[in-house]
Amino acid sequence: MKPAAASLDVERVRADFPILAQQVNGRPLVYLDSAASGQRPLAVLRAVEHYETHLHSNVHRGVHTLSQAATEAFEGARARARRFINARSAREILFVRGTTEGINLVAQSYGRSRLGPGDEILITALEHHANIVPWQMVCEQNGCTLKVAPIDRRGELDLERLFELLNARTRLVALAHVSNALGTVLPVKRIVEAAHSCGALVLVDGAQAVPHTAVDVRELGCDFYAFSGHKLYGPTGIGVLYGREELLEEMPPWQGGGDMIRTVSFEKSTYNELPWKFEAGTPNISGAVGLAAAMDYLESLGAAAVAAHEHHLLALATAELQAIPGIEIVGTAAHKAAVLSFTLRGCHPHDLGTILDSEGVAIRTGHHCAMPVMTFFGIPATARASFGCYNTESDVRALVAALDKAREVFG
Repeated sequence: MKPAAASLDVERVRADFPILAQQVNGRPLVYLDSAASGQRPLAVLRAVEHYETHLHSNVHRGVHTLSQAATEAFEGARARARRFINARSAREILFVRGTTEGINLVAQSYGRSRLGPGDEILITALEHHANIVPWQMVCEQNGCTLKVAPIDRRGELDLERLFELLNARTRLVALAHVSNALGTVLPVKRIVEAAHSCGALVLVDGAQAVPHTAVDVRELGCDFYAFSGHKLYGPTGIGVLYGREELLEEMPPWQGGGDMIRTVSFEKSTYNELPWKFEAGTPNISGAVGLAAAMDYLESLGAAAVAAHEHHLLALATAELQAIPGIEIVGTAAHKAAVLSFTLRGCHPHDLGTILDSEGVAIRTGHHCAMPVMTFFGIPATARASFGCYNTESDVRALVAALDKAREVFG
């Protein structure tokens, strides 16, 4: 029998996030927008400060002490990211600005060089715009076709239809691990196995998964996996694209410039080895250092403990909101991460978000860069509360109280 997972000491966790101690509009801050961007613990803030005040220099090629120290910190962060998702080699870890850039890199490097008329790219109806638009661009450029697997009214992927759409023409399947708009958790491993049986590669948008669950890319079997630092309590402007080494070796560089080259002449340039072939220009060094610290911090809490805590909050908030007249929850999949999207009858989500902000409750409102999802449900937008490791039952109660205030305003 496996030992029970340790519970999360949430008050101790909250003490690690100084931003949560402030007031907003005269009320204690209740931050329920972690799906957009998680807050940063002191461990991350201090790691970045230490780099900036003691180590900063440009990385690679420098022979002086600071450059070597910065390079060691930067490449150490790459090694940390490799361990975080259990990639085989640090050569499979590319630093990018975030999930969006990672997906665009695959689209423009692999997609433009490998796909053409008659080829199909398969995505799902749950996707963030960052996993739709780059593939539309490839289709426009190369003449391939974009296919979309549908969802049902619970916000669950129609797996049978997805499997029907898979065929010998499918060259790439691109899907979210967790829906940012609805919280739906997709059965990635099962889809990867089906795609590979058809000869297709699989890219996974892991932006909403990595803060909530341990990710093992080798266990999933995916070919590419992208995620953003700021979703898992790290800095903005930094993220990771994992790619299987043999694929990355064959792919052409996406951007040209410094550090991605081996030799340059006016007649011909040759390219650096992995992973630097895909990292043109000066990278976000302090961002990588902060990302490594965020990975250390999250793992110190324990993935199982964080997941159990967030699941409890999601279940509690779901039950509480279902009991409020006029509230409709959008996205009721059986397997969800800590995202709760909803509407209030008679109140536009943007107005609802403004009222909640006046009560110190920060949520996200809008289409969440998932306009096709909103179109499917026949609504312009939703309000979205999302939970992180630092949220509490008191935060759920504050959300409910603020929604009661909004109901008073909108009847």
